[in-house]
Amino acid sequence: MDRGAEIIQVRIAGEANGWRLDRALADGAPSLSRERLKALMAAGNVADAAGITASDPARKAVGGQIFNVTLPAPTPLANEAQDIALNIVFEDEHLIVIDKPAGLVVHPAAGNLDGTLVNALLHHCAGQLSGIGGVARPGIVHRIDKDTSGLMVAAKSDAAHLGLAAQFAAHTIDRRYRAIVQGRPNPAEGTIDAPLARSPSNRKKIAIVAGGKHAITHYRMIRPLRQAALIECRLETGRTHQVRVHMASIGNALLGDPVYGGTKHPHRALLDSIGFRRQALHAARLGFVHPVKSNALAFESEIPADMQALYDTIVGMY
Repeated sequence: MDRGAEIIQVRIAGEANGWRLDRALADGAPSLSRERLKALMAAGNVADAAGITASDPARKAVGGQIFNVTLPAPTPLANEAQDIALNIVFEDEHLIVIDKPAGLVVHPAAGNLDGTLVNALLHHCAGQLSGIGGVARPGIVHRIDKDTSGLMVAAKSDAAHLGLAAQFAAHTIDRRYRAIVQGRPNPAEGTIDAPLARSPSNRKKIAIVAGGKHAITHYRMIRPLRQAALIECRLETGRTHQVRVHMASIGNALLGDPVYGGTKHPHRALLDSIGFRRQALHAARLGFVHPVKSNALAFESEIPADMQALYDTIVGMY
């Protein structure tokens, strides 16, 4: 085993018997995505208790079987640490909470190979990020969209990463978003329970799809506006584009949303006039139990200047 590598032992749950192996392993190791596990299997880093390599992610899992997943030590890429300003809300030796500005991508990917939050964290933390997320996503336990602003937590130690991932998997993280939406939700308070997956007709979009991932959003209207509303959304689950798709599904798409908001709504001209070019969505509250010290932590963030200007402009027009 390479120096610095870590082995995670995963036991296949009884109810996962017959599942695809990558799915069953991801269920037993919530800190690892199925895509990450597929890559580890392809690299020969997953083996059963007898040491036999498991390279086929589609093979059937057997309840009770134990696998050892080897996580190679992250190999730093050239020039990946970048001195990018961060708004740090909290930091200790195990984790860091950041108030992310809109426009900042969370981790490197095609089209955004640098200038990301990960690049900034690598510079700020100077090698103190959890390696569980691999080279591309060290320390990343969850993410928010590029053009969504607000609170995020990243793990500096592997213990923190595993503990936070377990809380996200158990849906015990308190995540609340503020958004400005088209129209007024009716009823003014409610729950949207609708599974999400890649749209069968457009793989770049998320849609409500039968058999998709379980997704629940609780919303409430904070203030009605003229043909709009300021709302709060509390997430039980954290699926890609969850708030955006769920609110659009009940006829209250987020103002400025370039993917799910459509082009024909009463505030289109206003958005253009003030140059508002993103979904009006802000991660305003983040609460969790410290994964190592066990104390409760909660953080809040006011909506940023561009969303406040949009809100004030709508209020002032009517």
